[in-house]
Amino acid sequence: MSLDIHGLGARIKRNLSAAALYEEAVRRGEGVIGADGPLSCRTGQHTGRSPNDKFIAQEPSSQAAIDWGAVNRPMTVAHFDVLERDFASALRGAELFVQDCYAGADLEYRLPIRVVTEYAWHSLFARNLFIADPDPAAPSHVPEFTVVDIPSFKADPTRHGTRADVVIALDFSRRLVLIGGTSYAGEIKKSIFSALNYLLPLRDVLPMHCSANVGRSGDVALFFGLSGTGKTTLSSDSGRGLIGDDEHGWSERGVFNFEGGCYAKTFRLSAEAEPQIHATTRRFGTVLENVVVDEVTRQLDLDDDRFTENTRAAYPIAFIDNSVPGGQSGHPSHVVMLTADAFGVLPPISRLTPDAAMYHFLSGYTAKVAGTEKGITEPKATFSACFGAPFLPLPAGRYARMLGERIAQHRARVWLVNTGWTGGPYGVGTRIKIRLTRAMINAALAGGLDEVGFARDPVFNLDIPSACPDVPADLLRPRGTWADGADYDRQAARLARMFVDNFRTFEQGVASAVREAGPRA
Repeated sequence: MSLDIHGLGARIKRNLSAAALYEEAVRRGEGVIGADGPLSCRTGQHTGRSPNDKFIAQEPSSQAAIDWGAVNRPMTVAHFDVLERDFASALRGAELFVQDCYAGADLEYRLPIRVVTEYAWHSLFARNLFIADPDPAAPSHVPEFTVVDIPSFKADPTRHGTRADVVIALDFSRRLVLIGGTSYAGEIKKSIFSALNYLLPLRDVLPMHCSANVGRSGDVALFFGLSGTGKTTLSSDSGRGLIGDDEHGWSERGVFNFEGGCYAKTFRLSAEAEPQIHATTRRFGTVLENVVVDEVTRQLDLDDDRFTENTRAAYPIAFIDNSVPGGQSGHPSHVVMLTADAFGVLPPISRLTPDAAMYHFLSGYTAKVAGTEKGITEPKATFSACFGAPFLPLPAGRYARMLGERIAQHRARVWLVNTGWTGGPYGVGTRIKIRLTRAMINAALAGGLDEVGFARDPVFNLDIPSACPDVPADLLRPRGTWADGADYDRQAARLARMFVDNFRTFEQGVASAVREAGPRA
């Protein structure tokens, strides 16, 4: 670590327990203790990530490998130098919290990290989300990557080369991340995920933005998906062991979790539909972000979005009863790609050929609904390569090739699952019920779709099953759920064109069979 906090005269509180961090957070006015025990905190102005304020230092060791552009914005080494010095000045004499932990459950590939925070609750967040050092009192922890998170630090665009006063800056040669101007704790975990997305492919390990679980017979399933598609919810299944809910690696030995905790959305969380995740919001040790808490009773209101719809709970994965100790398992036999289609035209489940799997992995489609962001009055298509473009320092094609090789080697079955709308777009149709989506996924994983017939969708080029146990047959074919088939045809053609237009970014780097496996426009 080039930024030596020990030489700054800072008052360092190292590897405090959850109880001690609760005391510090309450003493410092950072949050309140909710009914039944969670620590509830606010993130202020920034209630989500700030992707436009993320930068990578343009230094010699990584410069040629980075996929520079709108996602990976360059910062000059000179600007990073000034930023680091200014962080050091801001930290001088400050009270800081340090957590020494690891990213990566597999001992062969785990990354020792250090998280330095201005806020006690951010330290608890890091303690929950990463893998705690087995001996926190040991002085031998040598971090190979350090995150310094100082929300009170405001960047100067002229002095630091930033866009605004928020900055998330990563330097691979210094193994250092500097976060300032935002209190959103998700920046901490995603900065390390970005680092792993650079480091692990160099060791022939595929980093993935996905959840993972394992059945009683040892069959592993991966769930790729962008925020809001059900990645955390659908992988938390009482009949299967949860390996992890968000970030994993796929090595020659199998799948392993990068994290030691979960970071679940809580807005409108239901005890009936998602009992295990809901229960974590009532536990000591859980950190809640931007959840409304009654000032008198301290009761939670998970249906109140006055601060943001992006309310979150960060908790140790051990809070999930059927989590897999050690966070590792074998090679996947199923890969599920989740999309929340707010246009209401994609089938609720379809089988993908290997070429179609590559097409949809590179596309990374989902849709935002009206009202979720200012100015959105109708469904808006979102394409994020590999279901995680903001966290990919390398070209997307590299991750796609690695996934394709592993799918072929281990003969994994691939499914596209729409957790969004049917019978019409958002505002007209209805969202597909979680219990039905679970039934379809369970059938796919258990082999319940192996003997049914499949029909090819002429627009989206997808193989749709003719039947599925415990699912109404008419739901499987989306056109039949619309009141007006012509309206469906127009909306389907519109979305198909969006797919084709988006995929032009990748046309030069993929085989023709992959291009031809996508929708017809």
